Parts: sequence; structure tokens; C-alpha cells
Amino acid sequence: MIPIAYDLVEYLQVNLLFDRRPTGLQAFSGHAGEPIARLNSIEGFARSLLIGIIPLLALEALGSKEMVTRAYLAASILTLMITLNFAGLERLLQRRWVLTLGAGFTISATLILSFGQGWIMSIAIGLQSAAASLFSVCISLYIMDYIGKKELVFTESKRLFYTGIAWMIGPVLGLWLWEETHHWVPFLLAACASVGMLGYFWYLRLGHSQVIQKAKKPSINIFKIIPRYFAQSALRIAYWITLSRAIFWMTVFIYAPIYVVESGLSKWVAGGLLSLVSSLLIVSPLIRRLAGRFGTRLLIICALMLSGISMTMLFFVGEPKPIGLLFWISAALGGAIVDVLGNIPFMRMVKPRERTEMTMIFSTWREGSQLLTPLLVSLVLLVAPFEVFYLLLSTILISASLMATFLPRRL
Repeated sequence: MIPIAYDLVEYLQVNLLFDRRPTGLQAFSGHAGEPIARLNSIEGFARSLLIGIIPLLALEALGSKEMVTRAYLAASILTLMITLNFAGLERLLQRRWVLTLGAGFTISATLILSFGQGWIMSIAIGLQSAAASLFSVCISLYIMDYIGKKELVFTESKRLFYTGIAWMIGPVLGLWLWEETHHWVPFLLAACASVGMLGYFWYLRLGHSQVIQKAKKPSINIFKIIPRYFAQSALRIAYWITLSRAIFWMTVFIYAPIYVVESGLSKWVAGGLLSLVSSLLIVSPLIRRLAGRFGTRLLIICALMLSGISMTMLFFVGEPKPIGLLFWISAALGGAIVDVLGNIPFMRMVKPRERTEMTMIFSTWREGSQLLTPLLVSLVLLVAPFEVFYLLLSTILISASLMATFLPRRL
């Protein structure tokens, strides 16, 4: 938190929050980060099962990479409409019910993907993305409610470590089940995982804290919040860092499986690649220690630069080739580091009294990336081959690295 006055406010809030934790959290040895990390990993497993299947399913149904891009673009518009109304949903339903609604979106998406064909899959992709966005916003708010400022790096590394395990197993398992068993099996398993996540969530009895209560005033005007958010330079930088990381991961999870197939390798290799790059999150405890020694800011700068350079090398490789997988992996290493540390600038600098409003804007990095990634790809394909997009993505990542140099050294 930049202003010193807000440090005192946050200290009082955090101590009050820990004194009034829901009973489900009190049962876990006083550390709220552990159950939140488990909850996050179950939700991640449900999504990871389908992450490699969806782009290949869309490619089979629509016939080309260009049409897949358009399907994701349509889905992103649906997702954006839902997520930008998070504050209104929270006021109407309360946060616990918004998270429950997100789980319902995931289950609905699995049903549509199992039996739907053609452009109706855009609705399923949009619902699944909206579910992930609602969950992300809710979890970010719970973390800021129940986790102290000094514990943020530890909690984020623990959360990403558990999530890394889920994503290490999910993509390859999902594609293997899709190819080797009935096509609906991975979708059924994903739906069951979502139900399990929802059951665990209600077991924890997470609800509104004593500080963030159900508002009695009218819903917040999103157009009034946006200028206030981007008027703060630190929050602008935090948003660009996270947005660039999200665009990179959108590229990985949509186009890396297609890259594998176009390079002549089997579909299960696509799942293996996604599992491998996702498993890099397991090194999050090491990343946390490195951040403690060298600083969060420096690691973010280096990680974004690594991803950017790797994308540049992928551009020079040209048409899909097996050798290109090495650069997907090296870029993912940088992305994994930013996954662990990328939310820290926002969480440490947002004012406590503005957490709900600013988190609603900050969390649009997911929808922003879902909209910008296919949009940028579509624009590139109008004038150049797809490989030029790798160069554009490299520019985005390197620019984020340079912007991160303006963050406070003691982040």
C-alpha cells in the first residue's frame, strides 16, 4: 500500500478479519491460505481437463484456425458482459452465491460441449470462461479479506503450487480420455470436479467478511470506477503486467495444441505439452524464495523478458515444427513466474476501502485477454501469416517487462 495511512487501515482490517473468520477456516490450524489453495486447485482441475480438448474440438467442428479464433472472440464478448456486472451480481446474490453461479456455468458448459456442435460451442466457451472469471474475482477478494499483507507471497505460491499439480494432471488426462474412451467422459469428470469444488466451498462456509458487507446503496457504476483505477500509475502497471501474462496463456491454451497437431505430432502430445507447462507452477515455492532474496519486482521483469524473447524465437522458427515446442516451454517458464508473483503489485497497492471496486476492474484482465487474443490474431491474419502474431505477442510481453521497472523496488 503506497500511502502510509492505509497501512494502518489494512492492519486493523486484517486483524479484525482473522478474529472473525468463518468456522470452516478456523478448523485449518489458523492458516486461511491452505484451504483457499485447495479450493483453487479443485476448480483448476475441472477447467484443466477440458483446456486442451476445446480448441481441438472447435478445430474439428469449424475447420480452420481462423474460424476457431472467431469462435473464441464471440465467447469472449459473452464473458466480458457477465464479468463486468460482477458488482451487481454480488449485491444481488452475495459473493458465496456468485461463486456458486460460476460453478453452475461450468457444469452447463460441459453439457453443451458434450452434445453441441458448430457455433453453439462459442456459448459453452463463454460460459466456462465466465465461470473462471467469477471464481477468480471471488477468490481474489477472499484472499485480500483473510490473508495478511506479509503473507501474500506465501499464499500465492502455495495456491499456485496446488493449482500446478491439478494442471499437471488435467490436460493430458482429459485428452487421453477424449481419444481413448467415450468422448463425453472428460466432460462428465469436469462436471463432477465442479460439484466437488462447490461442496468443499460450502464446507468452508466462506462468506462476506465483517468489513465487506452486503451493500445497501445502489450498484456501482462501472464507468465511474475505470477512470479512478487507471488514474493510479501503480495499478495501471499491475494491470498491464497481468493482462500481458493472460494474453500469453490464452495463446498457449488455444494455439499450442493446434501447433502440436500442425507440426505432425499426436493429439496426446498436445495434452502432454499443456500438462508440462502447467506443472511449472509446482516450482512456486522456489519462486517465492527467489522473490524474497532478489525482490518480486526483479523476478517479474526477468520473467516477462524471458517469455517475450521465447516468442520472438518461435516467430523465427516459422511454420509449426517439433523444435518450436522448446520455445513454448521456455516462454511458459517465464509465464509461470509471473503467475506466482503477478498479482502481488495489485494486492499490495490497492487501497483497502476500494478493494471490491478495484478488484472488479483488475480482474477484467481475464476478459481483456480473452477478447484481445483472438482479436489481435484476426487482425494479423488479415495482412500476414499467423507466425507474425508471435512477434506481436513478444512486443506486448517485453513492453510489460519495461513497465515493471517503474514499480517500487521494495514491492
